[in-house]
Amino acid sequence: MNRRTLTTISVVVLCGLALCMLLPARKVSAQKAVAPSGSVYDPYPPGILPSDLNPEIERVLREIRVVEKRALARWAALTPPTLTGQPPILQNTGTEAVETLGELMNYDQNISPNKNTACSSCHMPYVAFGPPIPSVNLTMIAYPGTVHFRAGKRNPQRYTYAPFFPVLQFNEEQALFFGGNFWDSRATGYLLRNPDANQAQGPPVDTQEMGLPDTACITFRLSQAKYRPLFEEVFGKGSFDINFPPDTEKICDTPGGAAVFGGSTTPVHLSPEDRTRSNQVYDHWGQALDAYEQSVQVSAFSSKFDAYLKDSTNNPLTPDELAGYNLFRGKGNCNSCHLDGRSTAPAPTAPTSEDTGVAASANPLFTCFGSANLGLPLNPRDAFYYQTTPDHFGFTANPYGFAYRDLGLGTFLRSGFGSWASPNASWIPQAPKVDGQMQVSSARNVAMTPPQCPSTEAPGPYFQKEFFHNGYIKSLKQLVHFYNTRDKAGYSYPVTSGHCPQGTTEKVDCWPMAEVKNNEDTTIGDLHLTDQEEDQIVAFLETLTDGYTRPYPNQDVYMGKCMSGGTAATQGNEFLIPTPPLPPCASVICDVPPLPTMPIP
Repeated sequence: MNRRTLTTISVVVLCGLALCMLLPARKVSAQKAVAPSGSVYDPYPPGILPSDLNPEIERVLREIRVVEKRALARWAALTPPTLTGQPPILQNTGTEAVETLGELMNYDQNISPNKNTACSSCHMPYVAFGPPIPSVNLTMIAYPGTVHFRAGKRNPQRYTYAPFFPVLQFNEEQALFFGGNFWDSRATGYLLRNPDANQAQGPPVDTQEMGLPDTACITFRLSQAKYRPLFEEVFGKGSFDINFPPDTEKICDTPGGAAVFGGSTTPVHLSPEDRTRSNQVYDHWGQALDAYEQSVQVSAFSSKFDAYLKDSTNNPLTPDELAGYNLFRGKGNCNSCHLDGRSTAPAPTAPTSEDTGVAASANPLFTCFGSANLGLPLNPRDAFYYQTTPDHFGFTANPYGFAYRDLGLGTFLRSGFGSWASPNASWIPQAPKVDGQMQVSSARNVAMTPPQCPSTEAPGPYFQKEFFHNGYIKSLKQLVHFYNTRDKAGYSYPVTSGHCPQGTTEKVDCWPMAEVKNNEDTTIGDLHLTDQEEDQIVAFLETLTDGYTRPYPNQDVYMGKCMSGGTAATQGNEFLIPTPPLPPCASVICDVPPLPTMPIP
């Protein structure tokens, strides 16, 4: 899932724009995508896969090749570092060397069985390294991987500022978890002591994403990469001294989860010594990607708000932005989770309070590093619900269909279905207290879009994004309105998405019931913000977009079209579909001890 010098768009990019088949304004056909030649997995009813899925995947791959070419040029211009000292240091250009290595890895589509999916396939720079296909953001939510069309189960998170999250820990005094990466915090960083590097190790071997069947396949593909000399310069020339068996290529060309592997996650048969060396290479893979994501190429601290923090006199916010900022850290209560280095004042519990001090942080990250259950409805558009039958490799992503419930952090602590194994048994008793909780992402860059599509909001021109873990929300206006009115009298209904009562409008004056009611955050939901105040908070969120004080690298590569028309309040509502009758939550999810604090329907 869970990776820049801004230049004028090149002639090559412009030609690509003219040639590619792209998303038309406000319209995406509900017909199934036309599959490329060969066997295609398509368990989806009409309208889940967007009609332009194949050309949009190809468009992103063209963009990836543009950035990869720039990264190769950056490497070619790099003065090699000098290894010196004790401990050994790559003097002068060591930092740029490892960051450049991570950048090259991020855009390498060979790190997948079909050599058609890179990390950046789901994370492009013009949307803050978030999901880059507007029609997917409207329809199937989760992104397709190397096997067309297996898909993940959640909205891909943005890379930006993820490297600053600490190792997952349980604070016994507050009885809260902090840290980790991924929506469910499963990339704990317990071994590398770096959650972001740990996160980078997930997608390459995720069956529905890049899909390699063995971590040794990443080592094998890196040994064949054109940037192998840079890897060896950074991590040592003996890194790839591994005796790979003759069938390694065949194994690594086969997606993970294939029945032929019999459930094995180590089908590449290596000696213990070679397996250890391969594991070290895979750790270095994660470390290099983290170096890139933590660099100013990705996490830039170059927003209008950063300029305002430095010098509010010469870099003032507009009246609406300033009003939004005051609401963000006051009446809107956003600052209680998305910390800005100031107190929440005036707080909802102390309406006359005031924070008169200077900012406590010169580079606030706008997150508390914790998790929360916001009470979002189940989104029936998520492609994960429909992958209930075997693909042509004999793999079934979700045999439970709509009996799947996303318990987030709670499922991870139980080492449950669809997550990773937890490395800490002492956390298990806490699982019922965190069911439904998802990571509080940084609010930085939540509004980043390509330059030619300058907004996330209709009527635009805008770039269609998706928000929260299940992509249910389609605009920042809707996001703030949800926080504001989820529990407002007359707005909350005991229905599922697509079934709001006649005379109401979903996401305007009707909010369907939560997928998981347990542990729902009650500090939001009825904030008494006016419509204008909601818009002012959106205006403030837009000041958190990098690229204001200096160009944001590679934000110029978008070759798609912008959307236009409609209103931000109902943005994407034409793609709402009725949630089918929901079976009870599967026992493999909801009956795993310790049991949830109350039954999850």
